[in-house]
Amino acid sequence: MQLSLHADYALRVLLYLGTHPGQVISTQRVSAAYGISRNHLVRVVQTLAEHGYVRVTPGRSGGAVLARDPGRIRLGDVVRDAEPSLRLVECFDETTNTCPIVSACTLKRRLYEALEAFLAELNRHTLADLLDGPKRRSLAALFVQITVPATR
Repeated sequence: MQLSLHADYALRVLLYLGTHPGQVISTQRVSAAYGISRNHLVRVVQTLAEHGYVRVTPGRSGGAVLARDPGRIRLGDVVRDAEPSLRLVECFDETTNTCPIVSACTLKRRLYEALEAFLAELNRHTLADLLDGPKRRSLAALFVQITVPATR
């Protein structure tokens, strides 16, 4: 299983915002920090805002800020909300399934249980766990190194 870039970037945006608590951060700044498309990040931030993870301020000096305490942002929930498709196999979608053995197959159930276990394991952890003390300082230092060009 591989997460989509949308879900991956959602987690990255939350990490970045979490290292800058209370600050309104532009998508351009996050884009520069990670070296990823600003246009893609705009859609990711919209998804995060729709699910109440971030608050967005529009306009020239706008951007995003965490809308929840990092301790209340469970990683599995973020993946579930940001991942466009958690259908591991074709038969997870009854409307498009063409598998001829679906009525007798037990694989679907096992794969569903594995997916739920994956998300449950992620939900044992919050954004705060990823930003605990020295972890936040290390991430913040890396973001500064990445976004501030070296002076000569």
